[in-house]
Amino acid sequence: MRKRYGQIQAVDGLELDVPAGVCFGLLGPNGAGKSTTMRMLTAQALADAGRITVLGYELPRQSKQARMEMGVVPQLDNLDVELTCRQILTVFARLYRVARGDRAAAVERALRLVNLHGRADTIVRDLSGGMRRRLLVARGLIHEPRLVLLDEPTVGLDPQVRQELWSLIDGLRSRGVTLLMSTHYIEEAERLADTVAVMSAGRIIAQGTPADLVRAHAGEQVLEVYGRPDRLAEVSDLALRNGWSSRRSGPAVAIMRAEMLDGQGPEGVRRPANLEDAFVALTGEEIE
Repeated sequence: MRKRYGQIQAVDGLELDVPAGVCFGLLGPNGAGKSTTMRMLTAQALADAGRITVLGYELPRQSKQARMEMGVVPQLDNLDVELTCRQILTVFARLYRVARGDRAAAVERALRLVNLHGRADTIVRDLSGGMRRRLLVARGLIHEPRLVLLDEPTVGLDPQVRQELWSLIDGLRSRGVTLLMSTHYIEEAERLADTVAVMSAGRIIAQGTPADLVRAHAGEQVLEVYGRPDRLAEVSDLALRNGWSSRRSGPAVAIMRAEMLDGQGPEGVRRPANLEDAFVALTGEEIE
């Protein structure tokens, strides 16, 4: 797929194949093309070039049919603040053509799934940010879709609420729902996604399981060397001269593939490599 906005090439020849029954994570910084990709998969934006098939439907020609079988949890909160949770879910049950006799049960099921059954008759204005995010998820699940698109599902949430949403998403994955999730939280991708596609400048530059990406691009261990700025500059120069992959990591320099140093490296603290190390090695960027 390709999509340009003026002089900005938002998506640049992206190829994406999401198998059924997995949680597939698009990981990248803001501006990598994740949200534009999501918008094209829902036909909110039309691709300039490329072929898009979702659940067997050609987009945009069959976008209405595709939307009826997928759930969408948007990045931005677009809930009607004057309605209650129950009212919002009832409206969407009707829009998604849940049979009239099944709507009340569908609403109750969705409320319980996101732990909002005790707030069913609370108007949205009186919900906390985390509750509103859970209601967005419930709205996207009201018709028991085959595929759920999650665009930055926990952006802006505090760590405790983020953990709650992670548990919910993990539960959906365990039930066999296909999930396509965009995120710029590395821990989120590492914890939830079966497969991660690293995006940069509108392209997928690497793809695999989190563990495979770490092994391929960061190795097994990382050596972190702490010290004053002049000491860290020396370590960076040493890594460059020896061809060691390294990066600044807060108050330290992190040297990848420390298991290969054979005692040649400087003194420091060894730790297991993680997805953040692989991401920086791939993109040269650090994200939250």
